[in-house]
Amino acid sequence: MGRGDGTGRIVSLDDADDTGAGILHVDMDAFYASVEVLDDPSLRGKPVIVGAPEGRSVVSSASYEARRFGVRSAMPVPQALRLCPNAITVMPHFDRYLALSAQVMAIFQTITPLVEPLSIDEAFLDVRGARRLWGPPGTIARMLRERVRVETGLTCSIGVAATKHVAKMASTISKPDGLLIVKAADTAAFLAARPVRALWGVGPKSAEALEGRGIRTVADILQTPRPVLDRALGAAMGERIWHLARGIDPRQIQTDRVEKSVGHEETFHDDIADPLILRSELRRLADRVGARLRENGWEASTISLKLRFADFTTISRAQTLPEPTAVGQRIGDAAHDLFDALELRMPVRLVGVRAEKLRAFGGGALALWDDDDEWRRVEGALDDATARFGRGAVTRATLLGRARGGTDLPSHPRAPSHPHDGHRT
Repeated sequence: MGRGDGTGRIVSLDDADDTGAGILHVDMDAFYASVEVLDDPSLRGKPVIVGAPEGRSVVSSASYEARRFGVRSAMPVPQALRLCPNAITVMPHFDRYLALSAQVMAIFQTITPLVEPLSIDEAFLDVRGARRLWGPPGTIARMLRERVRVETGLTCSIGVAATKHVAKMASTISKPDGLLIVKAADTAAFLAARPVRALWGVGPKSAEALEGRGIRTVADILQTPRPVLDRALGAAMGERIWHLARGIDPRQIQTDRVEKSVGHEETFHDDIADPLILRSELRRLADRVGARLRENGWEASTISLKLRFADFTTISRAQTLPEPTAVGQRIGDAAHDLFDALELRMPVRLVGVRAEKLRAFGGGALALWDDDDEWRRVEGALDDATARFGRGAVTRATLLGRARGGTDLPSHPRAPSHPHDGHRT
């Protein structure tokens, strides 16, 4: 199986059989780093780390040359530089990434309307209905890779399979700049040889639970009684893994997929122990979460708080709201309630605020009165000012001053909405 650094990749021959494989998973290769190389060709072939070179930023992306030294996304930049001292560190340019993401997604839409963006740099496409216009799935995948390369200057990897799960696995194995086709009849053989960690949704803890019982490959899962899987992973995950190991994945492409959450988090340059400062930062993050919700027409039913202490211990807490909201003041109040209930046993390295259980704005029954009406008008005026003069033109007086953080950006930037795709962040 291919590794995150591109070694061990597997790709298909030009005449590979694509019978029964109508789902494509397209994944841009080291997207942020590749965009930086595109804009500065002198970086080509060199280990590149995207992240703030000073302070306590984390790696947003890394070129494959850097990944071969063990550099990974979300790794602290100082740690990445210890692993790869010769790496070139560049600041992220998220506006540029979003613009190129929109260009790539627009290419997908010219092939089929059945496009489901997963993030800023990957998407599923159902091309079963596009055969008469563009040819078989393998031909479509090759055409897409060429169009992305010619029209954007970037490379992508594509997995072609009968299900979303197998297509995603195939694209990962083919990276970078590869194409792997798994015809429907070969699904079982393809899966059997894969390690359990390759299954979509199996994280490190689940993998350890399985491997601790001698279950190391998908073939091992197939030989494991269902009750054993349930005891190791829980009934819900056990059922999911039992089906995925057998190639059973009935999920269809969702062109109007609703985001599960919207969040912002910040890693401080220096650990913060002052509760007043932390509360102020939570308020600022909550305002930004609220602005993103309003921008995309969503409101949230649950607010979660994330804290990472100086020893890297991370905790999270969540609160369900009496009524869904997109008001930053209400989101901040909930974040403060969660924060006040915690014991600050040591200084804090990172804070985050996330809005969860999203729904379209106004999707519920109308209340007899609106406790947030005044704040909604205030924040609507702020949104108008931001649209006219840019972010930061108007802000709370308590938030004025030098920024303390190193990563004041969305935790998981999403692909921009296509005008025909419905709402997405």
